[in-house]
Amino acid sequence: MAVRVDLMISLDGFATTTDQTPEKPFGEDWGRLTAAYVATRTFRQRVFHDQTGAGTTGMDEAYAQAYFENIGAEIMGAGMFGLHNFPDDPNWAGWWGDEPPFHCPVFVMTHTPRADLSMAGGTTFHFRNTTPEAALAEARAAAGDKDVRIGGGPTLVREYLKAGLVDRLHVAITPILLGQGIRLWDELRGLEAGYSVRSETAESGTIHLTFARQL
Repeated sequence: MAVRVDLMISLDGFATTTDQTPEKPFGEDWGRLTAAYVATRTFRQRVFHDQTGAGTTGMDEAYAQAYFENIGAEIMGAGMFGLHNFPDDPNWAGWWGDEPPFHCPVFVMTHTPRADLSMAGGTTFHFRNTTPEAALAEARAAAGDKDVRIGGGPTLVREYLKAGLVDRLHVAITPILLGQGIRLWDELRGLEAGYSVRSETAESGTIHLTFARQL
């Protein structure tokens, strides 16, 4: 069992965009940040439920496949679920549609207590106001012998990295500049110590940077 992170960031290190509106809740630049991942065959199948076989099949696709492999539980922040946008709506079921792509227990870190939310396809959202360590212990118990993924956003991921709890960090660096947002790398000086680091460049120009804990 491993604790994993997969995250997309810009060249200047931002994993979120700004200028959100009700019509564009992820901001103007989100499409540019995620374009290579969204174009893959696996993303189209798992998120858009497109079974036509359309989508890219190169290195970005290989990392998209790996993203979904062997995941037994997920931990995400309230923003990734969407609670920041609808904090007082008890019927808000998140950004992910009627059948979210996780297909496993998902633990949402939030200060807003809510009842568990079971969705089609095997995803159940559990809302927890607790420490990163306690959430990880619960996620590990739920995952069995499979991996736990820290899904995001960057603030939550940074907490787990600072605590030394991540075994594998994969960062897909999109060749764009955002200039503002929430940066992944802040307060993580020397993170590379104790990890083996590999870098690959995909056909899209995306740089796939992987930190794997040295045993």
